[in-house]
Amino acid sequence: MSETAERKTIPNLRWWIGGLLFASTVINYIDRQTLSVLAPYLKTDYGWTNEDYANIVIGFRIAYAIGQTVAGRVIDRVGTRRGLTITVLWYSIVAMATSMATGIKSFFAFRFLLGAGESANWPAATKAVAEWFPKKDRGWAVALFDSGSSIGGAIAPVLVLTLHKYFGSWRPAFLITGTLGFFWLIVWRLTYHTPETHPRISDEEREMILRDRQEVEAEEPPEESAGSKQLIRMPKTWGIILGRSLTDPIWFFIADWFAIYLVSKGIRPEEGLLAFWVPFIAADLGDFFGGGMSSWLIRRGWPVVRARKTVIFFCGLGMTLLIPTVFTSSVYSIAFFFGISTFAYAAWSTMILVLPSDLYPSRSVASVSGMSGTGAGIGTILSTYLVGYVSHHYSFAPILVVASMIPLLATALVFLLIRPGTGERSHLEGAKGRTQN
Repeated sequence: MSETAERKTIPNLRWWIGGLLFASTVINYIDRQTLSVLAPYLKTDYGWTNEDYANIVIGFRIAYAIGQTVAGRVIDRVGTRRGLTITVLWYSIVAMATSMATGIKSFFAFRFLLGAGESANWPAATKAVAEWFPKKDRGWAVALFDSGSSIGGAIAPVLVLTLHKYFGSWRPAFLITGTLGFFWLIVWRLTYHTPETHPRISDEEREMILRDRQEVEAEEPPEESAGSKQLIRMPKTWGIILGRSLTDPIWFFIADWFAIYLVSKGIRPEEGLLAFWVPFIAADLGDFFGGGMSSWLIRRGWPVVRARKTVIFFCGLGMTLLIPTVFTSSVYSIAFFFGISTFAYAAWSTMILVLPSDLYPSRSVASVSGMSGTGAGIGTILSTYLVGYVSHHYSFAPILVVASMIPLLATALVFLLIRPGTGERSHLEGAKGRTQN
């Protein structure tokens, strides 16, 4: 009797791992969205202006920006299992402690600590995808875990507003949502190991994953797995960094400000609950569209990077549809145009998130992902300050116009800096090589 037959294996175990990464991202977003959902009530309770609220959000963004590069390097050193354990434990404790906040300074401090903890999720998840998924499946895998952000963003309004209404206070909402990470940690610690050592993976799946990884790393020159100085000199690294730096602020504008924007249009939070869902559900669909479309093109023989960039091109155009919302106060029209834009953003974002695993060996993926996350964090800090200032002194209209135009620049930079060459081998070529082995 074979060793595989003697031990109980889980078919397609990599997708169960992807499900764990998805759940982590859902919880990550519920914890961070609790503040934005409660923002209209907190503004009333504490007399905050939009600029005051922006300063609190910036506290999160500063730590999140710095933390992604630091977390990326740390996770490449300590490993995905230990790295995500530490970060989820950290931000779950901080989310619960936010219930003790008493004003702007304490909210700023707790949001800063939350940002430091949550910053590791995307570098760690991207590294896990590189460890567990062959290149042909990575678009779907990234779409799966990244869709947790939109699902978490959709769950948060219902959960948080229900808790607020039931308890008549905002404090229990922070306390209860913060406990979710502890339940996830139990499953994570029991389930996650690398493919090389996992006791429940089949021999066939392990062999497939390791063979694909060897083929990918054989295509890369040794210097591409070097330190940050070497990575930062590569144009393709800057394509990923600048792409995220310019587009992530648009998503975080919607995630952090959409409830306040609806109120500025005369729509109360309870009335706009359905509209609040639409951008997040649309983003979830966009995640899978981007991952699925690029994977379909790769299976048809397209070079990997060309398939990713095709999705980036068309979805860059789709993000321009925030502009029409300037000219309407209809909750349905606003929800429709925000939905189209977030659908396009999510597909675009899935591609820029998966590119590090396409272009770099596994031991450098979290580092590059972390660098791009830091760039995105810096861009989001600047945009958050500008959104607070412009919306307080003028209106949201110029913000929406600029947010529609920036993705076109980001798309152009990705095409300019990530050139054909590395990662351009098609899936069919890879499959041919495997057949001959």
